[in-house]
Amino acid sequence: MATKRLFYDGSCGMCRREIEHLRARLERELELVDISAPAFEPPPGYTLTDMMERIHLYDGEQMRVGLPASLAYWRVAGGGFRMLAGLLNLPGVFGLANRAYNGWAAWRLRRQACRT
Repeated sequence: MATKRLFYDGSCGMCRREIEHLRARLERELELVDISAPAFEPPPGYTLTDMMERIHLYDGEQMRVGLPASLAYWRVAGGGFRMLAGLLNLPGVFGLANRAYNGWAAWRLRRQACRT
């Protein structure tokens, strides 16, 4: 898997809106892959359940999962998103932001919070 890819849940309204908002900026560097598409096949070593739990980004060398994936694609998007990624990556801030992201991701799945 050499192409840089952002794997997102297109069945999640909130996730879909964010990707659509950033699509023009992201498509310059990333292939956008909707994991809710019927034909989606997870990359080797991953299951659809893994992919649905948290956002994934393959950067050409490694798979980034959760907040690290979000920070990576926000850097690609540029502008204020790049500044937000830099802020959330600061020591101390990253740990708190990562816990918040993981809590939100678990809540999203339990409640199907963004299924519209």
